Amino acid sequence: MSFFIIGTLINAGAVLLGGAVGLLFKGKIPAAFSESIIRAIGLCVCIIGINGAVKGDMMLLVVSLALGAFIGEFLRIEQGLNKLGSWLQKSLSKEDDNSTFAEGFVAATLLFCVGAMAVIGSIESGLGNDRSIIMTKSILDGITAMVLASSLGLGVLFSAAAILIYQGSIEFFAGTLQGVLSEALILQISAVGSVMILAIGLNMLLNAKIKVANLLPGLVVAAGYFYCFVA
Repeated sequence: MSFFIIGTLINAGAVLLGGAVGLLFKGKIPAAFSESIIRAIGLCVCIIGINGAVKGDMMLLVVSLALGAFIGEFLRIEQGLNKLGSWLQKSLSKEDDNSTFAEGFVAATLLFCVGAMAVIGSIESGLGNDRSIIMTKSILDGITAMVLASSLGLGVLFSAAAILIYQGSIEFFAGTLQGVLSEALILQISAVGSVMILAIGLNMLLNAKIKVANLLPGLVVAAGYFYCFVA
């Protein structure tokens, strides 16, 4: 086990820094410009999601997302995350009820934590082999946090806490996970995650109102499907 989560701390710090810079511009950009920017970001996020999703096994994607959506709806994961975001908003934000705090928190958390770079980068950093992946992710996340925070506000910064918990756990137990998570498995799980990233992009681009958080159990289903039918 690694007793240092340096990569995770750098990643979370980049999100906080980028988000803080973005907050300086929130409310200072005309609504029309802000809407155009968020749509442009949504389009880029869609492309990122599609690029990762096409690398996965199609049947695995269908089964994982369908079962994941069923489990997520049953557990009301999206509702729980939105309640958490709303509670944080009421506790820390002085904005009105139309605040995008919860939206920013949920979207940024999923965007930063779902993907191959979060897993592989954290494992490599935890093993002390190579921190180039986590450093690259930190730069990308910092820039993304800056742009998202300028439109969605303070909630984006709180995704840094999710990074600390999720990636920090992976980095801390890197030695153990290295023997469990094969490259092929990570590829398939990341493909399912990429569909979720695509859904985030569609929400930003078209206001599609897809309950992305309810799809999260699909990541676990993907691992089970892989071991049963693919490996």
